[in-house]
Amino acid sequence: MIFLMDEAMLNYKTILIWIIAISNAGLTEVAFADTSPPVAIAIHAGAGTISKEDFTATLELEIRDTLKKAVLAGYEILSSGGSSLDAVTRAITILEDSPHFNAGRGAVFNAQGKHELDASIMDGSGLEAGAITGVHNIRNPILLARKVMTDSVHVMLMGEGAQVFARAKGIEFADDDYFFTERRWQQLQKAKKEAKQEALYRPETMDHWMSTVGAVALDIHGNLAAATSTGGMTNKRWGRVGDSPIIGAGTYADNRSCAVSATGHGEYFIRATVARDICARVQYQGLDLAAAADAVIHGQLREMGGDGGIIAIDPKGELALTFNTAGMYRASVDVEGNLDVEIYNSE
Repeated sequence: MIFLMDEAMLNYKTILIWIIAISNAGLTEVAFADTSPPVAIAIHAGAGTISKEDFTATLELEIRDTLKKAVLAGYEILSSGGSSLDAVTRAITILEDSPHFNAGRGAVFNAQGKHELDASIMDGSGLEAGAITGVHNIRNPILLARKVMTDSVHVMLMGEGAQVFARAKGIEFADDDYFFTERRWQQLQKAKKEAKQEALYRPETMDHWMSTVGAVALDIHGNLAAATSTGGMTNKRWGRVGDSPIIGAGTYADNRSCAVSATGHGEYFIRATVARDICARVQYQGLDLAAAADAVIHGQLREMGGDGGIIAIDPKGELALTFNTAGMYRASVDVEGNLDVEIYNSE
């Protein structure tokens, strides 16, 4: 009985405190408001003709789990006050370490049976950027791209020169065996049998998924960042370079507009400067992010004959995960802390 009386008194005092606080010119309302700056992150791991029939239940679960792990790792950095650059870097290293995605460990084979890796990263606060292309045996290409941005006067390094720079900066290398996956090897054998001299790319073929990985993020300081990493196309030749390492095509970030990472048929994304175009429509036309992304991905890109998609974020933390294919591996955590992990167009 004494306990009940004490509890009643406590409740009475609590109510009285709230009444007094609310009456004090609204000061307590301000004090109790959530004024923390917004943070958000999105990742992708490729777009293409992805259908549920392509996966076993186990494989689909593994892919979803890896996407979830990557996006939450980036979000943990953001929610603890870390930078958007650190968040996108961390998310992509997890995707690069997975054998399921065409970047880092899971990269496809080129026509010579080698892994040829590309990556880029950009800081929206000052438009600094770094990129690497045509490198071999770099365990996490995104780490090398970031070193180019922070530790060199250049934006892009290629091939052997990039690898010399990587050794000088202590970037980790891995043997060929680390990158070997039987599934990717069989994709190469199939592509060699089917390929014609004039048709190295056939979007209807499952083995030609546009499986780049990427991330975009907004941190508590209001800074945007974007990053992208890929192994390119199965059976690619002649030192072909796609959009992923090209600033403005596959990656772009600017605090005045948005941050974008792309995945798709790179030749079209290069010609349309997709990442920069979306940001320019936001900055100069005043479009919201979703409208700008739709105009490029479902409009201009489709009219050109290009397939693929993007993830993007603006300074308010609004997200766009837009693609014109049957699916795109993707995950996000929005400004409210809501987690989404999706693969198919119908989700």
